[in-house]
Amino acid sequence: MINIADLIGRILISALFLLNGIFKINNYDGTIGWMESFGMPGILLIPAIILEVLGPILIIVGYQTRIAAALLSLFCVATAIIFHNDFTDQMQFTSFLKNIALAGGFLILFTNGAKGLSLDNKFKK
Repeated sequence: MINIADLIGRILISALFLLNGIFKINNYDGTIGWMESFGMPGILLIPAIILEVLGPILIIVGYQTRIAAALLSLFCVATAIIFHNDFTDQMQFTSFLKNIALAGGFLILFTNGAKGLSLDNKFKK
């Protein structure tokens, strides 16, 4: 049961990033404009897309889970600080806290790794 719960948890925490990565690909120019409105260079969109698509896939299949989780945790903290720092706006404050909470979830994955239903576990044997 723990293995199934772990897999479901990995899917749930990863879904947001995978879908957002795909959205960024489909709305590439709009996303660059949004990022640049915060003073971020648009060229950073490419590594963001790679991380938001590849990281969740790695976590879902449980391959290099700890590395992917560590990178996504750092990404969550960075995006919270850069893009959601207007605490006078309730939605931005909520988005900030959501990103910090997700960073915490990824830190748990970083600490514990994936359980039985993972490629990490299969290759460990």
